[in-house]
Amino acid sequence: MGVENPSPEALEDSYVALLRGINVGGRNVLAMRDLADLFIDRGCGSVRTYIQSGNVIFRAEPGLARRIPEAISDELCARFDLTVPVVIRTADELVRIVEANPFAQAGREPRTLHVAFLRDAPNPSAVARLDDSRSSPDEFAVIGNEIYLHLPNGVARTKLTVKYFDATLETTSTIRNWRTVLKLRELVSAAVP
Repeated sequence: MGVENPSPEALEDSYVALLRGINVGGRNVLAMRDLADLFIDRGCGSVRTYIQSGNVIFRAEPGLARRIPEAISDELCARFDLTVPVVIRTADELVRIVEANPFAQAGREPRTLHVAFLRDAPNPSAVARLDDSRSSPDEFAVIGNEIYLHLPNGVARTKLTVKYFDATLETTSTIRNWRTVLKLRELVSAAVP
């Protein structure tokens, strides 16, 4: 009895790519159609974007997905002269990220919640250098490759910025509000076969 070759769909997983700083404050302006085309050109399937701030849901085999952040960053630079970091998460990771939010579990107002997605797992010694009192009354919790944020005065007034986290943790991050995180979890989960 022979072994059947798996269908292409069986070899693909669902992901979300999170691009930092796209279409924010008139900077790094990029049409979502152009962004989606970059993913399609790289061999990704079921590509769709969510809002104008650089969220791309796609399907790809794991080897391709691992190469996507660097490939898309390189293409954005080459084609559009944009320097944009890209972070990806799987559908399963997004489910776990939503479930692990300590501030949502504590009943904090959803509009005050955000998540910083880190490209790399932070070194524990670097996490220890983060200043809990840097931006009171703001709070943060580092769990895995995410930083959960409770920003009661809003993201525009906090000192807990991607610049601060990137410098202290020696990685790259991008932040999404909680409503966007929940919607991305829904969209990427719906893309799972």
